[in-house]
Amino acid sequence: MKVTKAQAQANRARIVETASALFRERGYDGVGIADLMAVAGFTHGGFYKHFGSKADLLAEAATCGFAQSAAKAKGVYAAEVVKQYLSREHRDARGEGCTMAALCGDAARQPESIKMAFATGVESLLTNLANQCGAPEEGDRGDDMRAKRIDVLAQVIGAIVLSRACPDDSSLADEILDVCRAAVLSRLSAPLDA
Repeated sequence: MKVTKAQAQANRARIVETASALFRERGYDGVGIADLMAVAGFTHGGFYKHFGSKADLLAEAATCGFAQSAAKAKGVYAAEVVKQYLSREHRDARGEGCTMAALCGDAARQPESIKMAFATGVESLLTNLANQCGAPEEGDRGDDMRAKRIDVLAQVIGAIVLSRACPDDSSLADEILDVCRAAVLSRLSAPLDA
């Protein structure tokens, strides 16, 4: 039975969404093509009808993960995003959580196409954070605001990474989230020169 063009596109989207969640949960090296295709509901051989290589899928899955994160944060103020992001629920939901926190270390060892997908994703996150923070106060310079957003992004991602590296029931894992959440929320509410 011949697959329609629309069905082929839907199948590809299903593979990408499945891969995005599995890569975040297990890392790039923790997911093989055969396992991925089985979880997505397809045969191993069908992979190469959709993708030239696993690297092609890695980049597309990263882009999908960034889009999912942006959709979750759309219309939500930055302080609320930080509270949700630096929560135990987000920490423990690797497959549903942030692509950056789950895969930055893996992406650093991947081909340029994956690094470019991450760079584009970071820029998108910075833009979304700017939109969530509202209009800059009078006298704020754009470079200072961008630096503040980069600082916030780096701290929240780093906090999740550190917390996940601790044992699940560790008090340190929770302490990292609590301390970083309070620090970031304080910085978000403070003027730039503070």
